[in-house]
Amino acid sequence: MNTITWIFSGVLAVVFTISGVLKAVMSRARLIATGQTGIAPFPMPLVRFVAVCELLAVAGLFAPWLSGTARVLTPLAAVGLCVVMIGAATSHSSLREPGSTAANTILLALAAFVAAARFAGL
Repeated sequence: MNTITWIFSGVLAVVFTISGVLKAVMSRARLIATGQTGIAPFPMPLVRFVAVCELLAVAGLFAPWLSGTARVLTPLAAVGLCVVMIGAATSHSSLREPGSTAANTILLALAAFVAAARFAGL
């Protein structure tokens, strides 16, 4: 189970590093053009805030658990990603984008698994 948790954490880290960096630096028009259409209903300051949260969550998935310091931050980071994915799935659903909604749901499931596994290992 530990190996699966690390693999899922790695997948989440790759996805949210890319997403966070793109949301932090790209314009609204460029984000939408590159497929991040879920940001459309939200103001850019909120999108930038979510980008920073995604990047902090990526660090939170690994640093506390590997260092053994404040290990509770790792499952909390995964829970934070769950919250982001609920918002993203809701946004894509309202835009009638079933593919993006499904992708968000899969990422939500991965983050929920990591959160549960890491809470269980505390």
